[in-house]
Amino acid sequence: MPFYESTLIARQDLSKADVTKLTDSLDSIVQQGGGKVIRNEYWGLRSLAYRIRKNRKGHYAMLAIDAPTAAIKEMERNIGINEDIVRALTVRVDALEEGPSAMMQQSRGNDYVQESEIAADVPAAAAETDKE
Repeated sequence: MPFYESTLIARQDLSKADVTKLTDSLDSIVQQGGGKVIRNEYWGLRSLAYRIRKNRKGHYAMLAIDAPTAAIKEMERNIGINEDIVRALTVRVDALEEGPSAMMQQSRGNDYVQESEIAADVPAAAAETDKE
């Protein structure tokens, strides 16, 4: 079966639980069509580049899917009907990435940098107090 990556943006006034329920419903649609969702990532509430339907922010989510074309068409039809989804893009890919997506690595990378900066500052501060 072909591989797909579907990224969607949900309205800003939804809660994270609502977005999870929304992606789970899309997951069930894909499973009914004979496919499966390999990875379901929630990227968080992010600012949009421009206003879309009076929204300045949106909840981003990404689904990595292994499914037949008919299941993807049905999922996209349901995305078009759902008023909670502001934008969506589904693309066919040759292979799915192993591990987390680039967006998830970026968010983890920022946390790692901040932790390493803190760790670097602590020994320097301890050395200064030892000198005094």
